Amino acid sequence: MSFSSDEVNFLVYRYLQESGFVHSAYTFGIESHISQSNINGALVPPAALLSILQKGLQYTEAEISIGEDGTEQRMVESLSLIDAVMPDVVASRQNQINQQKQQIKTEVQDTNREEVVTSNNGVGTSDRGGDRNEMEVDEQQQGTGTGANASAVEIPASKATKLRGHESEVFICAWNPTTDLLASGSGDSTARIWDMSDNSQAPNQLILRHCIQKGGAEVPSNKDVTSLDWKCDGTLLATGSYDGYARIWTTEGRLATTLGQHKGPIFALKWNKCGNYILSAGVDKTTIIWDAESGECTQQFSFHCAPALDVDWQTNTSFASCSTDQCIHVCKLNVDKPIKSFQGHTNEVNAIKWDPQGNLLASCSDDMSLKIWSMKQDTWVHDLQAHSKEIYTIKWSPTGPGTHNPNMNLTLASASFDSTVRLWDVERGACIHTLTRHTEPVYSVAFSPDGKFLASGSFDKCVHIWSTQSGLLVHSYKGTGGIFEVCWNSRGDKVGASASDGSVFVLDLRKL
Repeated sequence: MSFSSDEVNFLVYRYLQESGFVHSAYTFGIESHISQSNINGALVPPAALLSILQKGLQYTEAEISIGEDGTEQRMVESLSLIDAVMPDVVASRQNQINQQKQQIKTEVQDTNREEVVTSNNGVGTSDRGGDRNEMEVDEQQQGTGTGANASAVEIPASKATKLRGHESEVFICAWNPTTDLLASGSGDSTARIWDMSDNSQAPNQLILRHCIQKGGAEVPSNKDVTSLDWKCDGTLLATGSYDGYARIWTTEGRLATTLGQHKGPIFALKWNKCGNYILSAGVDKTTIIWDAESGECTQQFSFHCAPALDVDWQTNTSFASCSTDQCIHVCKLNVDKPIKSFQGHTNEVNAIKWDPQGNLLASCSDDMSLKIWSMKQDTWVHDLQAHSKEIYTIKWSPTGPGTHNPNMNLTLASASFDSTVRLWDVERGACIHTLTRHTEPVYSVAFSPDGKFLASGSFDKCVHIWSTQSGLLVHSYKGTGGIFEVCWNSRGDKVGASASDGSVFVLDLRKL
């Protein structure tokens, strides 16, 4: 086997991305000059590094288990990754295997005489068979008992449409706000628009290729599409990429405008409610307000001292941004300095979201805390600490005063690498429900348009749909890859999801 340092570096880089360490991946990629290698990332399958390591472990275990005579003895305990590279541990396991082989030879000789007795009394074989049947029944009963809830419905494959086309991880997806067009963005340097309006199992797809100018020609950028957002009237789609460009596309898949002012990857971008500005956050430590019609940079804000990770509009001209520098800034168009800054997190701030009325700002961080801020005070309103690992993202419910669901309380959902989702009563600063059915990090949560349900997606390959009132699991579906994103269509009867194995799928919740 031969391999280059570029190949090893690329697999480590990809592993960091797939594990959710996007910012660490970027730093590692810069220092190891990933962009200068000739590796086409779109051709490298998901989880490639883990696959190679797993095969290496299996080879080492086989090497230990097979004796000089060619016979094999199964290992009682599998090797860990660290054990496999420790010569003393490997030698010790080899000795244990040899001792087991010798012991088995002795036991076989002794047991031959016992089996003659057992077969004579006619009891032994049937007794063993009876024990095995009882154990299988117990396992089936246990599986039923530890399922979702008695009321939860496993979504059948007939109600799921798998969308095939992407050649790498699909990090993001979002429904058009007015029609059943689903957009997705991938590590294969494309975004795609899927037409789900006729409920076809093989819907039409438009491929939005992200290209750059090189040698006088347009070539694929080979960079991840990191973010996308639909204009509020559904007429245009904006995408952000690791190649440093933001782009605006029509619903027919035509590139309308290219926005090129950032000096590095774009991590997030959002349309304002009026649809005349786009806001973006970059690894170059800046945030930019773009004129959507002309594609010109209207104003660039350089207040962070580290990569900007997320942005969210408060009004049509003011917004908040967060960064790995642990700071949050609130800025306004045509104002040269932040109109407010919030400090209090002790690690990078992963996401920020304004509540539906723009009064409260929620933030989540690798410091495992969730904080609520108000423009009326300098310190946090609530410091919510209940998660035991990093909080990856947060979402406000579309409920409360000023929304289409004014008679329901405003709540906040948080998704964490501790495999749980939490629902919070922000007024009281209290956790209402802890949703614990996932078994791997949860990357995405999304409220249904009426606020009655919450969808969550995890790297355990499951999409769960919960009742926000009771906290009970209502529907569940297991896909084929770790889930990066979940989203609801405007009517609330379809859930889209994107996954690490390149799949995108749509769950049809009607008649369930």
